[in-house]
Amino acid sequence: MNGPSTAGPSTAGPSMTGKEMHELVTRLYPLCRSITGDGVRATLDVIGEHLPLRVHEVPTGTPVLDWHVPREWNIRDAYVRDPAGRKVIDFTASNLHVVGYSVPVSATMPLRELRPRLHTLPAQPALVPYRTSYWSEDWGFCLSQETLDGLEEGDYEVVIDSTLADGHLTYAEHVVPGGEEEVLISCHVCHPSLANDNLAGVAVAVELARRLGEAGRAGEAGRRYTYRFLFAPGTIGSITWLARNRQAAGRIRHGLVLACAGDAGALTYKRSRRGEAEIDRAVAYVLESSGRPHRTLDFSPYGYDERQYCSPGFNLPVGCLTRSTYASYPEYHTSADEPGFVLPESLEDTAQTCWEVFQVLEADRRYTNLSPYGEPQLGRRGLYGALGGRSDTQQAQLAMLWVLNLSDGDHTLLDVARRSGLPFASVVAAAESLREAGLVAEWTG
Repeated sequence: MNGPSTAGPSTAGPSMTGKEMHELVTRLYPLCRSITGDGVRATLDVIGEHLPLRVHEVPTGTPVLDWHVPREWNIRDAYVRDPAGRKVIDFTASNLHVVGYSVPVSATMPLRELRPRLHTLPAQPALVPYRTSYWSEDWGFCLSQETLDGLEEGDYEVVIDSTLADGHLTYAEHVVPGGEEEVLISCHVCHPSLANDNLAGVAVAVELARRLGEAGRAGEAGRRYTYRFLFAPGTIGSITWLARNRQAAGRIRHGLVLACAGDAGALTYKRSRRGEAEIDRAVAYVLESSGRPHRTLDFSPYGYDERQYCSPGFNLPVGCLTRSTYASYPEYHTSADEPGFVLPESLEDTAQTCWEVFQVLEADRRYTNLSPYGEPQLGRRGLYGALGGRSDTQQAQLAMLWVLNLSDGDHTLLDVARRSGLPFASVVAAAESLREAGLVAEWTG
Protein backbone atom coordinates (compact mmCIF):
# COMPACT_ATOMS: atom_id res chain seq x y z
CA MET A 1 0.00 0.00 0.00
CA ASN A 2 1.42 3.38 -0.99
CA GLY A 3 0.36 6.74 0.41
CA PRO A 4 0.32 10.18 -1.22
CA SER A 5 2.92 10.76 -3.88
CA THR A 6 5.52 13.51 -3.64
CA ALA A 7 6.21 13.52 -7.37
CA GLY A 8 5.32 17.22 -7.61
CA PRO A 9 6.82 20.22 -5.80
CA SER A 10 7.11 19.99 -2.04
CA THR A 11 4.19 21.48 -0.14
CA ALA A 12 5.93 21.54 3.23
CA GLY A 13 5.26 24.62 5.32
CA PRO A 14 7.65 27.22 6.71
CA SER A 15 10.81 26.06 8.45
CA MET A 16 10.80 25.32 12.16
CA THR A 17 12.73 26.84 15.05
CA GLY A 18 14.73 24.74 17.49
CA LYS A 19 11.82 25.03 19.92
CA GLU A 20 9.38 23.71 17.31
CA MET A 21 11.71 20.82 16.44
CA HIS A 22 11.90 20.02 20.15
CA GLU A 23 8.09 20.05 20.33
CA LEU A 24 8.00 17.48 17.53
CA VAL A 25 10.46 15.28 19.47
CA THR A 26 8.28 15.58 22.56
CA ARG A 27 5.12 14.68 20.65
CA LEU A 28 6.68 11.59 19.06
CA TYR A 29 8.39 10.42 22.25
CA PRO A 30 5.53 8.38 23.81
CA LEU A 31 4.82 6.30 20.69
CA CYS A 32 5.91 2.67 20.90
CA ARG A 33 7.97 2.21 17.76
CA SER A 34 9.70 -0.94 16.58
CA ILE A 35 10.97 -2.23 13.25
CA THR A 36 7.37 -2.93 12.20
CA GLY A 37 3.89 -2.18 13.47
CA ASP A 38 1.39 0.50 14.28
CA GLY A 39 3.90 2.59 16.25
CA VAL A 40 5.85 3.20 13.06
CA ARG A 41 2.66 4.10 11.22
CA ALA A 42 1.59 6.49 13.97
CA THR A 43 5.02 8.13 13.83
CA LEU A 44 4.76 8.57 10.07
CA ASP A 45 1.25 9.97 10.48
CA VAL A 46 2.67 12.74 12.69
CA ILE A 47 5.54 13.41 10.27
CA GLY A 48 2.92 13.48 7.51
CA GLU A 49 1.30 16.48 9.18
CA HIS A 50 4.49 18.39 8.36
CA LEU A 51 5.48 16.82 5.02
CA PRO A 52 3.66 14.99 2.22
CA LEU A 53 4.88 11.41 2.41
CA ARG A 54 4.81 8.38 0.16
CA VAL A 55 4.27 5.49 2.55
CA HIS A 56 5.33 1.98 1.55
CA GLU A 57 4.08 -1.28 3.09
CA VAL A 58 6.26 -4.32 2.34
CA PRO A 59 4.70 -7.73 3.19
CA THR A 60 6.17 -10.15 5.69
CA GLY A 61 8.42 -12.70 4.02
CA THR A 62 9.49 -10.44 1.15
CA PRO A 63 13.14 -11.21 0.28
CA VAL A 64 15.28 -8.10 0.74
CA LEU A 65 18.93 -8.71 -0.15
CA ASP A 66 20.15 -11.40 2.29
CA TRP A 67 17.20 -10.84 4.64
CA HIS A 68 13.43 -11.29 4.70
CA VAL A 69 10.86 -8.82 5.99
CA PRO A 70 9.96 -10.07 9.48
CA ARG A 71 6.56 -10.63 10.98
CA GLU A 72 4.81 -7.54 12.25
CA TRP A 73 4.79 -6.83 16.00
CA ASN A 74 2.18 -4.84 17.85
CA ILE A 75 1.58 -4.43 21.57
CA ARG A 76 -1.40 -3.16 23.53
CA ASP A 77 -0.39 -3.64 27.17
CA ALA A 78 2.11 -5.37 29.43
CA TYR A 79 2.70 -5.51 33.15
CA VAL A 80 4.02 -7.48 36.09
CA ARG A 81 2.05 -7.60 39.36
CA ASP A 82 3.76 -8.51 42.62
CA PRO A 83 2.24 -10.92 45.19
CA ALA A 84 0.26 -8.01 46.67
CA GLY A 85 -1.31 -7.21 43.30
CA ARG A 86 0.65 -4.00 42.66
CA LYS A 87 1.97 -3.28 39.18
CA VAL A 88 5.73 -3.16 39.66
CA ILE A 89 6.44 -3.02 35.90
CA ASP A 90 3.97 -1.18 33.67
CA PHE A 91 4.19 -0.73 29.91
CA THR A 92 1.75 2.19 30.08
CA ALA A 93 4.23 4.09 32.27
CA SER A 94 7.08 3.59 29.77
CA ASN A 95 7.21 1.53 26.61
CA LEU A 96 10.87 0.75 27.39
CA HIS A 97 9.62 -1.65 30.08
CA VAL A 98 8.96 -4.39 27.51
CA VAL A 99 11.66 -6.05 25.43
CA GLY A 100 10.83 -5.12 21.86
CA TYR A 101 9.18 -7.90 19.86
CA SER A 102 8.20 -9.86 22.99
CA VAL A 103 5.74 -12.65 22.19
CA PRO A 104 2.43 -12.83 24.08
CA VAL A 105 2.59 -14.07 27.68
CA SER A 106 -0.05 -14.65 30.34
CA ALA A 107 1.28 -16.56 33.32
CA THR A 108 1.92 -16.63 37.03
CA MET A 109 5.40 -17.60 38.16
CA PRO A 110 7.73 -17.27 41.14
CA LEU A 111 10.29 -14.47 41.14
CA ARG A 112 13.16 -16.92 40.74
CA GLU A 113 11.63 -18.10 37.43
CA LEU A 114 10.86 -14.56 36.28
CA ARG A 115 14.22 -13.05 37.21
CA PRO A 116 16.15 -14.27 34.08
CA ARG A 117 13.57 -12.38 31.99
CA LEU A 118 14.24 -9.07 33.78
CA HIS A 119 16.87 -6.74 32.30
CA THR A 120 18.52 -3.92 34.23
CA LEU A 121 21.58 -1.66 34.21
CA PRO A 122 23.44 -2.41 37.45
CA ALA A 123 25.95 0.39 36.75
CA GLN A 124 23.07 2.87 36.27
CA PRO A 125 20.63 1.57 38.89
CA ALA A 126 17.98 4.30 38.46
CA LEU A 127 17.61 3.84 34.68
CA VAL A 128 15.57 1.47 32.52
CA PRO A 129 17.45 -0.07 29.55
CA TYR A 130 16.20 -0.48 25.99
CA ARG A 131 16.33 -4.09 24.77
CA THR A 132 14.94 -5.95 21.75
CA SER A 133 14.50 -9.48 20.48
CA TYR A 134 13.75 -8.91 16.82
CA TRP A 135 15.01 -12.13 15.28
CA SER A 136 14.14 -14.76 17.91
CA GLU A 137 10.78 -15.42 19.49
CA ASP A 138 11.33 -14.48 23.11
CA TRP A 139 9.98 -12.16 25.77
CA GLY A 140 11.17 -10.08 28.67
CA PHE A 141 10.88 -6.89 30.69
CA CYS A 142 13.21 -3.98 31.40
CA LEU A 143 13.27 -2.16 34.72
CA SER A 144 15.61 -0.22 36.95
CA GLN A 145 18.02 -2.09 39.19
CA GLU A 146 16.49 -0.19 42.10
CA THR A 147 13.06 -1.64 41.30
CA LEU A 148 14.47 -5.14 40.92
CA ASP A 149 16.28 -4.90 44.25
CA GLY A 150 12.97 -4.06 45.92
CA LEU A 151 11.05 -7.09 44.64
CA GLU A 152 10.02 -9.66 47.23
CA GLU A 153 9.91 -13.40 46.77
CA GLY A 154 6.56 -14.86 45.77
CA ASP A 155 4.35 -15.41 42.76
CA TYR A 156 4.09 -12.70 40.09
CA GLU A 157 1.40 -12.20 37.46
CA VAL A 158 3.05 -11.64 34.06
CA VAL A 159 1.10 -10.30 31.07
CA ILE A 160 2.29 -9.21 27.63
CA ASP A 161 -0.67 -8.45 25.36
CA SER A 162 1.08 -8.45 21.99
CA THR A 163 0.82 -10.00 18.55
CA LEU A 164 3.53 -11.28 16.24
CA ALA A 165 1.93 -12.15 12.92
CA ASP A 166 2.24 -11.73 9.18
CA GLY A 167 1.88 -8.09 8.25
CA HIS A 168 4.14 -5.43 6.77
CA LEU A 169 7.27 -3.38 7.22
CA THR A 170 6.45 0.31 6.82
CA TYR A 171 8.68 3.14 5.64
CA ALA A 172 8.12 6.52 4.02
CA GLU A 173 9.80 8.92 1.61
CA HIS A 174 9.51 12.64 0.99
CA VAL A 175 11.06 13.93 -2.24
CA VAL A 176 11.97 17.55 -2.98
CA PRO A 177 12.34 17.67 -6.78
CA GLY A 178 15.44 18.95 -8.52
CA GLY A 179 17.98 17.51 -10.92
CA GLU A 180 18.39 13.88 -11.90
CA GLU A 181 21.06 13.16 -9.28
CA GLU A 182 19.97 12.89 -5.67
CA VAL A 183 20.96 13.73 -2.12
CA LEU A 184 19.73 11.11 0.36
CA ILE A 185 18.87 12.09 3.93
CA SER A 186 18.07 9.02 6.01
CA CYS A 187 16.91 8.61 9.61
CA HIS A 188 15.56 5.64 11.55
CA VAL A 189 12.06 5.48 13.05
CA CYS A 190 12.23 2.18 14.94
CA HIS A 191 13.16 3.08 18.52
CA PRO A 192 10.48 3.62 21.17
CA SER A 193 10.89 6.37 23.79
CA LEU A 194 14.42 7.50 22.94
CA ALA A 195 14.50 11.22 22.21
CA ASN A 196 18.04 11.83 20.96
CA ASP A 197 18.37 8.45 19.30
CA ASN A 198 16.25 8.55 17.07
CA LEU A 199 13.73 11.39 17.25
CA ALA A 200 16.20 14.28 17.12
CA GLY A 201 17.37 13.07 13.71
CA VAL A 202 13.76 12.78 12.55
CA ALA A 203 13.00 16.36 13.66
CA VAL A 204 16.09 17.74 11.90
CA ALA A 205 15.18 15.85 8.71
CA VAL A 206 11.66 17.29 8.80
CA GLU A 207 13.07 20.80 9.25
CA LEU A 208 15.47 20.39 6.33
CA ALA A 209 12.71 19.13 4.04
CA ARG A 210 10.48 22.05 5.00
CA ARG A 211 13.30 24.53 4.49
CA LEU A 212 14.03 23.13 1.03
CA GLY A 213 10.35 23.40 0.16
CA GLU A 214 10.20 26.96 1.45
CA ALA A 215 13.26 27.93 -0.62
CA GLY A 216 11.60 26.45 -3.70
CA ARG A 217 8.45 28.48 -3.19
CA ALA A 218 10.58 31.60 -2.73
CA GLY A 219 11.77 31.19 -6.30
CA GLU A 220 15.13 29.49 -5.83
CA ALA A 221 15.79 28.50 -9.41
CA GLY A 222 17.59 25.54 -10.87
CA ARG A 223 18.08 23.30 -7.84
CA ARG A 224 20.89 21.00 -8.85
CA TYR A 225 19.83 17.92 -6.89
CA THR A 226 16.68 16.10 -5.93
CA TYR A 227 16.52 15.60 -2.16
CA ARG A 228 15.13 12.26 -0.98
CA PHE A 229 14.21 11.97 2.70
CA LEU A 230 13.86 8.41 3.97
CA PHE A 231 12.11 7.61 7.26
CA ALA A 232 12.63 3.89 7.82
CA PRO A 233 13.29 1.35 10.57
CA GLY A 234 16.99 0.90 11.28
CA THR A 235 18.93 -1.81 9.41
CA ILE A 236 16.03 -3.80 7.98
CA GLY A 237 14.38 -0.60 6.72
CA SER A 238 17.40 0.66 4.81
CA ILE A 239 18.10 -2.86 3.54
CA THR A 240 14.51 -3.07 2.30
CA TRP A 241 14.78 0.32 0.59
CA LEU A 242 18.04 -0.67 -1.11
CA ALA A 243 16.57 -4.00 -2.25
CA ARG A 244 13.57 -2.22 -3.80
CA ASN A 245 15.53 0.70 -5.27
CA ARG A 246 18.71 -0.71 -6.80
CA GLN A 247 18.36 1.48 -9.88
CA ALA A 248 17.37 4.60 -7.90
CA ALA A 249 20.32 4.07 -5.57
CA GLY A 250 22.60 4.69 -8.54
CA ARG A 251 21.31 8.27 -8.70
CA ILE A 252 22.51 9.07 -5.18
CA ARG A 253 25.41 11.48 -5.50
CA HIS A 254 25.60 12.46 -1.82
CA GLY A 255 24.00 11.23 1.39
CA LEU A 256 23.72 11.83 5.12
CA VAL A 257 22.40 9.61 7.88
CA LEU A 258 21.08 11.72 10.77
CA ALA A 259 20.97 10.44 14.34
CA CYS A 260 21.73 11.62 17.89
CA ALA A 261 21.19 15.12 16.53
CA GLY A 262 20.05 17.00 19.61
CA ASP A 263 22.31 16.45 22.61
CA ALA A 264 24.87 18.89 23.99
CA GLY A 265 27.87 17.15 22.42
CA ALA A 266 29.97 18.62 19.62
CA LEU A 267 29.00 17.74 16.05
CA THR A 268 30.61 14.54 14.80
CA TYR A 269 30.88 13.49 11.18
CA LYS A 270 31.71 9.92 10.16
CA ARG A 271 33.04 9.75 6.62
CA SER A 272 31.60 7.52 3.96
CA ARG A 273 33.35 4.29 3.04
CA ARG A 274 34.95 6.16 0.13
CA GLY A 275 36.62 8.53 2.60
CA GLU A 276 37.10 11.41 0.17
CA ALA A 277 33.69 11.61 -1.47
CA GLU A 278 32.38 15.09 -2.16
CA ILE A 279 29.99 14.81 0.81
CA ASP A 280 32.97 14.02 3.06
CA ARG A 281 34.86 17.08 1.84
CA ALA A 282 31.80 19.34 1.97
CA VAL A 283 30.93 18.45 5.57
CA ALA A 284 34.55 18.77 6.65
CA TYR A 285 34.79 22.20 5.04
CA VAL A 286 31.57 23.48 6.64
CA LEU A 287 32.60 22.26 10.07
CA GLU A 288 36.14 23.62 9.80
CA SER A 289 35.24 27.00 8.32
CA SER A 290 32.32 27.60 10.70
CA GLY A 291 34.44 27.37 13.81
CA ARG A 292 31.96 24.93 15.38
CA PRO A 293 33.47 22.43 17.83
CA HIS A 294 33.49 19.15 15.96
CA ARG A 295 35.12 15.80 15.30
CA THR A 296 35.59 13.92 12.06
CA LEU A 297 35.88 10.14 12.14
CA ASP A 298 36.90 7.60 9.54
CA PHE A 299 34.32 5.13 8.30
CA SER A 300 33.70 1.90 10.17
CA PRO A 301 31.04 -0.76 9.45
CA TYR A 302 29.46 -0.16 12.89
CA GLY A 303 26.85 2.39 13.72
CA TYR A 304 23.70 3.46 11.92
CA ASP A 305 22.36 2.85 8.41
CA GLU A 306 25.42 4.35 6.71
CA ARG A 307 26.86 0.83 7.00
CA GLN A 308 24.10 -0.45 4.68
CA TYR A 309 24.44 2.34 2.12
CA CYS A 310 28.22 1.94 2.24
CA SER A 311 28.21 -1.87 1.93
CA PRO A 312 30.69 -2.80 -0.82
CA GLY A 313 28.07 -3.75 -3.41
CA PHE A 314 26.49 -0.30 -3.22
CA ASN A 315 29.40 1.80 -1.89
CA LEU A 316 27.26 4.93 -1.89
CA PRO A 317 28.79 8.26 -0.83
CA VAL A 318 26.82 8.44 2.44
CA GLY A 319 28.27 9.74 5.70
CA CYS A 320 26.73 10.04 9.15
CA LEU A 321 26.21 13.26 11.10
CA THR A 322 25.58 13.10 14.83
CA ARG A 323 26.46 15.08 17.89
CA SER A 324 27.51 12.50 20.47
CA THR A 325 28.23 9.27 18.64
CA TYR A 326 26.57 5.87 18.61
CA ALA A 327 26.64 4.22 22.07
CA SER A 328 29.10 6.81 23.43
CA TYR A 329 27.05 8.66 26.08
CA PRO A 330 25.58 7.37 29.37
CA GLU A 331 21.99 8.14 28.37
CA TYR A 332 22.22 6.08 25.17
CA HIS A 333 19.50 3.40 24.93
CA THR A 334 18.18 4.16 28.42
CA SER A 335 15.21 5.93 29.96
CA ALA A 336 17.47 8.97 30.48
CA ASP A 337 17.27 9.66 26.74
CA GLU A 338 14.09 11.66 27.22
CA PRO A 339 13.01 15.02 25.74
CA GLY A 340 14.82 17.02 28.42
CA PHE A 341 18.10 15.51 27.21
CA VAL A 342 17.54 17.10 23.78
CA LEU A 343 18.36 20.80 23.44
CA PRO A 344 16.49 23.09 21.02
CA GLU A 345 19.71 24.99 20.26
CA SER A 346 21.48 21.73 19.36
CA LEU A 347 18.67 20.74 17.00
CA GLU A 348 18.87 24.15 15.35
CA ASP A 349 22.65 23.98 15.05
CA THR A 350 22.54 20.50 13.50
CA ALA A 351 19.92 21.61 10.99
CA GLN A 352 21.87 24.75 10.10
CA THR A 353 25.04 22.71 9.58
CA CYS A 354 23.22 20.40 7.17
CA TRP A 355 21.76 23.41 5.37
CA GLU A 356 25.23 24.90 4.88
CA VAL A 357 26.42 21.55 3.53
CA PHE A 358 23.54 21.55 1.04
CA GLN A 359 24.55 25.02 -0.17
CA VAL A 360 28.09 23.78 -0.83
CA LEU A 361 26.83 20.71 -2.69
CA GLU A 362 24.50 22.82 -4.82
CA ALA A 363 27.16 25.37 -5.81
CA ASP A 364 30.28 23.21 -6.13
CA ARG A 365 31.44 22.85 -9.74
CA ARG A 366 34.52 22.13 -11.82
CA TYR A 367 35.49 24.77 -14.35
CA THR A 368 37.85 25.02 -17.31
CA ASN A 369 39.91 28.17 -17.85
CA LEU A 370 39.21 29.34 -21.41
CA SER A 371 42.27 31.63 -21.38
CA PRO A 372 44.82 29.42 -19.62
CA TYR A 373 48.05 30.84 -21.09
CA GLY A 374 49.06 33.59 -18.73
CA GLU A 375 46.73 35.67 -16.62
CA PRO A 376 43.85 37.17 -18.67
CA GLN A 377 43.36 40.91 -18.51
CA LEU A 378 40.51 41.33 -16.07
CA GLY A 379 40.40 45.12 -16.20
CA ARG A 380 39.40 45.44 -19.84
CA ARG A 381 36.57 42.99 -19.20
CA GLY A 382 35.27 45.23 -16.45
CA LEU A 383 35.92 42.66 -13.74
CA TYR A 384 38.15 44.86 -11.62
CA GLY A 385 36.09 47.97 -12.17
CA ALA A 386 32.91 46.18 -11.18
CA LEU A 387 34.41 45.61 -7.75
CA GLY A 388 35.11 49.27 -7.00
CA GLY A 389 33.95 50.50 -3.63
CA ARG A 390 33.31 47.05 -2.22
CA SER A 391 34.75 46.40 1.24
CA ASP A 392 35.88 42.97 0.06
CA THR A 393 37.45 44.12 -3.21
CA GLN A 394 40.85 42.58 -2.53
CA GLN A 395 39.28 39.26 -1.46
CA ALA A 396 37.05 39.20 -4.56
CA GLN A 397 40.02 39.89 -6.85
CA LEU A 398 42.07 37.19 -5.17
CA ALA A 399 39.18 34.75 -5.53
CA MET A 400 39.09 35.40 -9.28
CA LEU A 401 42.79 34.69 -9.58
CA TRP A 402 42.48 31.47 -7.61
CA VAL A 403 39.51 30.30 -9.68
CA LEU A 404 41.35 31.03 -12.91
CA ASN A 405 44.45 29.22 -11.75
CA LEU A 406 42.67 26.08 -10.56
CA SER A 407 40.04 25.86 -13.30
CA ASP A 408 41.70 22.90 -14.97
CA GLY A 409 38.92 20.32 -14.74
CA ASP A 410 40.65 18.62 -11.82
CA HIS A 411 39.69 21.03 -9.04
CA THR A 412 36.24 21.94 -7.76
CA LEU A 413 35.28 25.29 -6.29
CA LEU A 414 35.40 23.61 -2.89
CA ASP A 415 39.01 22.66 -3.64
CA VAL A 416 39.69 26.30 -4.49
CA ALA A 417 38.17 27.51 -1.22
CA ARG A 418 40.09 25.01 0.88
CA ARG A 419 43.42 25.65 -0.84
CA SER A 420 43.09 29.44 -0.92
CA GLY A 421 41.54 29.85 2.53
CA LEU A 422 38.89 32.11 1.00
CA PRO A 423 35.19 31.83 1.87
CA PHE A 424 33.34 29.38 -0.38
CA ALA A 425 30.72 32.03 -1.18
CA SER A 426 33.43 34.39 -2.46
CA VAL A 427 34.86 31.66 -4.67
CA VAL A 428 31.41 30.86 -6.09
CA ALA A 429 30.76 34.55 -6.82
CA ALA A 430 34.13 34.89 -8.53
CA ALA A 431 33.48 31.84 -10.69
CA GLU A 432 30.12 33.22 -11.76
CA SER A 433 31.66 36.58 -12.72
CA LEU A 434 34.37 34.84 -14.73
CA ARG A 435 31.80 32.62 -16.43
CA GLU A 436 29.70 35.63 -17.42
CA ALA A 437 32.86 37.27 -18.84
CA GLY A 438 33.58 34.18 -20.95
CA LEU A 439 36.82 33.34 -19.14
CA VAL A 440 35.73 30.00 -17.65
CA ALA A 441 33.20 27.36 -18.58
CA GLU A 442 31.76 24.54 -16.54
CA TRP A 443 33.80 21.41 -17.07
CA THR A 444 31.88 18.64 -18.79
CA GLY A 445 34.59 16.00 -19.20
